[in-house]
Amino acid sequence: MSDLKIALTHADAREERTVTTGTKAWELFQDDPSVIAARVNGALRDLAHELDEGDEVEPVAIDSPDGHDVLRHSTAHVMAQAVQQLFPEARLGIGPPIENGFYYDFDVETPFVPEDLEKIETAMRKIIKEGQRFSRRVTTDADAISELKDEPYKIELIGLKGSGASTGSTAEAVEGASVEVGGGELTIYDNVRRNGDVAWSDLCRGPHLPTTKRIPAFKLMRTAAAYWRGDEKNKQLQRIYGTAWESKEALEEHLHRIEEAERRDHRKLGRDLDLFSFPDEIGSGLPVFHPKGGVIKRVMEDYVRQRHIEEGFEYVGTPHIAKEGLFYTSGHLPYYGDGMFPPLDVDGMDYRLKAMNCPMHNLIFRSRQRSYRELPLRLFEFGSVYRHEKSGVIHGLTRVRGFAQDDSHSYVTKEQAPAEIKHLLDFCLGLFRDFGLHDFYLELSTRDDSKPDKFIGSDEDWEIATKVLEDVCIESGLELVPDPGGAAYYGPKVSVQARDAIGRTWQMSTIQYDFNQPSADRFDLHYTAADGSRQQPVMIHSAKFGSIERFIGVLVEHYAGAFPPWLAPVQVQAIPIAERHNDYLYDVAKRMQRQGLRVEVDDSDDRMQKKIRNAQLQKVPFMMIAGDDDIAAGAVSFRYRDGRQDNGVPLDEAIQRVADAVASREQV
Repeated sequence: MSDLKIALTHADAREERTVTTGTKAWELFQDDPSVIAARVNGALRDLAHELDEGDEVEPVAIDSPDGHDVLRHSTAHVMAQAVQQLFPEARLGIGPPIENGFYYDFDVETPFVPEDLEKIETAMRKIIKEGQRFSRRVTTDADAISELKDEPYKIELIGLKGSGASTGSTAEAVEGASVEVGGGELTIYDNVRRNGDVAWSDLCRGPHLPTTKRIPAFKLMRTAAAYWRGDEKNKQLQRIYGTAWESKEALEEHLHRIEEAERRDHRKLGRDLDLFSFPDEIGSGLPVFHPKGGVIKRVMEDYVRQRHIEEGFEYVGTPHIAKEGLFYTSGHLPYYGDGMFPPLDVDGMDYRLKAMNCPMHNLIFRSRQRSYRELPLRLFEFGSVYRHEKSGVIHGLTRVRGFAQDDSHSYVTKEQAPAEIKHLLDFCLGLFRDFGLHDFYLELSTRDDSKPDKFIGSDEDWEIATKVLEDVCIESGLELVPDPGGAAYYGPKVSVQARDAIGRTWQMSTIQYDFNQPSADRFDLHYTAADGSRQQPVMIHSAKFGSIERFIGVLVEHYAGAFPPWLAPVQVQAIPIAERHNDYLYDVAKRMQRQGLRVEVDDSDDRMQKKIRNAQLQKVPFMMIAGDDDIAAGAVSFRYRDGRQDNGVPLDEAIQRVADAVASREQV
């Protein structure tokens, strides 16, 4: 045996290590049971991977993002093995890890029912207890096809290896196919019992855990129908979703987060609080706002309109439809046509519902000669746009077909671009903090150089634009996460990712650097420079909320419907103890309304305790209760949303207390 030199990276330290020929990665980490895989020269590998001279090796812990993927992918294999034990006729689809869990697709005659999931979980526990070893072997296409002759979906993936295996109409389909075959060598994983018998096999790229005993905690969550490879023209399979975690405690925390997310579901709260609805008669993904939801929407729009004016933007307005040619000029129809609704025939010409506002803002810029003295020129509107989302992805207010964007476009010189992007990023972050979101990171979306047909513009322009965005992001001090391939066709973008009250991440603002639409090939935008020359501006797209509808949905879930006073549809519920106290509280309500406060008087025949309960269910921030003693003292009794009570508060003080809470934009 000969000595090999490797580099071991552990806990941010790097050391040279001498090992012998045949050393496996697990031997480096056998004293650390949390390590379940390794990165070797940057690639994720099983711990059984044999090391070579010069390898750089880094441990992958079970509670890391990569570790979660390995754990969940391995658990998906155990689930598929259990399914085929219980349902031998089941044919295998794909089974990738996904965010917070995994799934596997099966072709079965009869859809799974909840009782089946219980049986599958029991079978999985037995497999885990056996400590079956995940064993990788390289195979050829011909041998794999022969071995998997009874698995038609796996054979189809082998035929697509390196070409179409990673295609599909959904992100999950793309990810699922790639973990099966990818584009390199073909491998099969065997689940091997302690006596050496192969219990089950699956076509898979890996990597996996050393053994099934390394699965600490899992749960099967639900079933769903799913088209093979995400294509509705293909057969519908049965998908089982599950989750797996590094400990029972982590699993319980995840299940609690799911329960909390269900409690906060904006679709349910929107109905319970009478905020909005989705009438079938109007169509899928087209919400209507009820009066209380309309209050929230108006307050948000008033706020963000004023903030834009304060930040130097000029308010404009554009129509909902335009001639089709406009969107060819902008490049949206060639590159974004699937996201737009079909054409409308108007007087023999094709028109389109707009899916974005930027082409029309370009026409406003181009309407007259511009000087460098006007730049930055900042245009803003609440533009109603329409996008042809597939029915399967529509979800309440957070994924709709018709929505209003708080859309703005800054026209700047190349030299002004960095400062303008910083200005926009600071604007976005300040706005979110006013709405109670304080935990952010940034995501930088760049082009995919392997797909040049999906992006326009020169390499030099892309390099400059990406560098400008990256520098501003780094200067902000926020965490920066790369998103390769996620850029718009016309330029890179940075998005603000905000975490809500229960730690979920939502994409909020986007800021995009666009050197293409102003070009001579598109809108031919130009301004007169100080030296009299004709120069092309840079266009910076930014949407602060993204869409008003989506942001409302996010806020409903963030606050669980209990909005801070400044956003609450009803800020004060006035509750008379008896009918004779009604007039007093109506007078109080008028005084408050004159100050712009939103007050309702509950003069129903319900008993006082029920009125209080109704106000609590509607999550009203303040209740003002009045009886004989309060009227005699010129006061009210305060009851807060959290159940606290403060009796005999003088009327002027009570009104000021509400006004101060609204002005502060703080939660109570």
